[in-house]
Amino acid sequence: MSNQSEIKLSHLNERGEVNMVDVSSKKVTRRQAVARGQIRMKLTTLEAIENGNNPKGDVLGTAKLAGIMAAKQTANLIPLCHPLPLHKIDVNITGDHSLPGYQIEATVITQAETGVEMEALTAVSVAALTLYDMAKAIEKSMTIESIRLISKTGGKSGDYVA
Repeated sequence: MSNQSEIKLSHLNERGEVNMVDVSSKKVTRRQAVARGQIRMKLTTLEAIENGNNPKGDVLGTAKLAGIMAAKQTANLIPLCHPLPLHKIDVNITGDHSLPGYQIEATVITQAETGVEMEALTAVSVAALTLYDMAKAIEKSMTIESIRLISKTGGKSGDYVA
C-alpha cells in the first residue's frame, strides 16, 4: 500500500497547478472502455416507456443518441480531456423490471495515445440524464445511480476490470 506522499495526480504540475497531460510521446494503441449505470423508476413509468406512452416520444432512441453525441463531445465538457478520434461508440439501454428501471452500458473504442474511459462514462451519464428528461413528465422521483467504469483495455497502465 502506497503512502500519501507517493501518490501523484497526473493533472497537476510540480507546483500543484492544473495542467493537461502531455501524451505526445505515448504510443498509439487500440483503447476500449466500457461504463455502466442505471436509472431507477416506478414500475408504472418503466411500463409507460416500454408501451410508448410518453408525451415526448421515443425515450430510448433519444437517450441512446444523446449518449453517442455526448461521448463525441467529452473533450468539450471535461476540461482536461484530450479530443480523441472515436472509432466506435455503442450505447445499450435495457429495461430491468427488477430495479425497476433501465441499465445503461456504453462501449467506446479508439486508436490513440490516451484512453476513452471518460468518453464511456460521459455517454452513460448523458444517456441517463436524457432518459430522465424524456420521462420526467411521468415521474420526477427517478434516480440515476452507480455510474462506473467496468473495464478498459490498452495503454501503459494495462487492462482494468471492475
